[in-house]
Amino acid sequence: MATVQVFGINHVAIETDDVTATVSFYEDVFGLKMLKGGEGAAWCQVGEHQFLAIFEVERLARGRAAHFGFIVKTEAEINAVKTKLREQYGLHVNDQGFSRCDFEDPWGNRIQVVDLHDESMVWLLPYREVQTLGIEFGEPRPEASVADL
Repeated sequence: MATVQVFGINHVAIETDDVTATVSFYEDVFGLKMLKGGEGAAWCQVGEHQFLAIFEVERLARGRAAHFGFIVKTEAEINAVKTKLREQYGLHVNDQGFSRCDFEDPWGNRIQVVDLHDESMVWLLPYREVQTLGIEFGEPRPEASVADL
């Protein structure tokens, strides 16, 4: 089984009932730069390596879209996490869609695990930590094709 090494937080997600006002607030108070947005969601750069995901909901409620994401180096590490979550802790892992490892910890906190080949990592390519890891970006996986972006 692969050893998992988390080397960063990918993102933090928050809920709002007004994405436009929320983005304005974070731009004004913290100087965050808007990366992209639309259809009730927005993404703002946080420092050099992470982003804040803002999701609009009809009614604010604890635990719906709120989550955070860990970055691991390889898909093998994602698979090791999924195996441990399922076999050792008996947790359900949603591995469909964007995050191939999306789960709730035993206390109800939602967590996603992504690797360096996920689309969200494109924002990290200019940074030396990613460049020095020796990651080679080849053909996208079918579930993560450029046409799906």
